[in-house]
Amino acid sequence: MGRRDEPTGAAGCLIAAVAAAVGFTVWLRGAGPGLSGGFEGERDLSLLYVELPLLVFGLPATAVAAWALTNSSLPHRTGRPARTAAATAASAITVTALAWAGLIWLDNRVAPFMGS
Repeated sequence: MGRRDEPTGAAGCLIAAVAAAVGFTVWLRGAGPGLSGGFEGERDLSLLYVELPLLVFGLPATAVAAWALTNSSLPHRTGRPARTAAATAASAITVTALAWAGLIWLDNRVAPFMGS
């Protein structure tokens, strides 16, 4: 049997779970006015079947892809802690940037429902 170099499965699952929680939180914060009928009772239910899956499934998939790409692109002579730190930083930057972009997108998307 071969020796396992890295526990990539557990780290990928943890990154995906954190990114999914961030995506759901961003969606919940940004889509609230569009779902609650904030302006004259109008509701936009497309926030449920377009933006929700995009944030809850797309954000984790992109974060795990950034983590895996960074982890595999570093040479193996680089130590495991350095590769793990770089891959974790890359996925954290990806989640932060996409969460910010998602908030901006949802703010513009629900602006007609704000009554302004």
